[in-house]
Amino acid sequence: METYFSEEFLQLSFKIALILIITIPVLFLLRGWARNFFTKKYAPHYGMLAGKLVFYTGLIILVVTIMGQLGISLAPLLGAAGIVGIALGFASQTSVSNIISGLFLIAEQPFKVDDIITVNNTTGVVISIDVLSAKLRTFDNQFVRIPNETLIKTEVRNLTRFPIRRFNAKVSVAYKEDISKVKEILMDVADKNEFALSEPKPIILFDAFGASSIDLLFLVWAPVSEFLQLRNTIQEDIKARFDEEGIEIPFPHVSLYSGSASKAIPIEISDTDSSGSGKFKGRNK
Repeated sequence: METYFSEEFLQLSFKIALILIITIPVLFLLRGWARNFFTKKYAPHYGMLAGKLVFYTGLIILVVTIMGQLGISLAPLLGAAGIVGIALGFASQTSVSNIISGLFLIAEQPFKVDDIITVNNTTGVVISIDVLSAKLRTFDNQFVRIPNETLIKTEVRNLTRFPIRRFNAKVSVAYKEDISKVKEILMDVADKNEFALSEPKPIILFDAFGASSIDLLFLVWAPVSEFLQLRNTIQEDIKARFDEEGIEIPFPHVSLYSGSASKAIPIEISDTDSSGSGKFKGRNK
């Protein structure tokens, strides 16, 4: 008991406590400074990495300093760490691959924090880019962790890389409609939509002769921040305007012909029979 509370022990305890009290707040301050500096000068994910690098480096120095005060020699620990490191190296090849992939991501910068990206079937906002993985928050508020190795090997689509984005609306109208009039209506719809950009100008492309309709592609640009509003509103505007102008949006249907390319089989609806149900019958002319 006297050994534990000897003067030497109390001095050592006071010294270690003083080191902790001074060093830990300094570490947090340095981490915050590094994060803010690199975020302002470069990008948020650089700030995150710099903050973590400063903090963990300082933490290692703190631990080594305290071990030195306790008189613990580092040589046996380093020797053991070398053996353990070799064992872990064989066992953690995936982690090493993720770290190397993370370095490529940092150098290449295919995306940054707050970008919206799509990886395979997952779309979300990038909330952090770390040494081993990137973290996303999906739009239904799920947390997704994607290993850096996967990001290097997989196609990554950055939806917010550029300031504007194009919405490709597929518009189908009946064969009887005047295509020139339909184009004028669509351009007017884009002109009146508050989220559509006038420059670049909207484009209308004749896509195909569909099974039941003439298919057009209506290409409209919007600022990235207003893309979803454009996507929602312009399709509603098209439907409302087509209804107003009497433009038919067809549904799939089938025409039957009796050996002639121009004459369809006439269909008549017979009177209600005794059972009370109506029935159809065909008649060739």
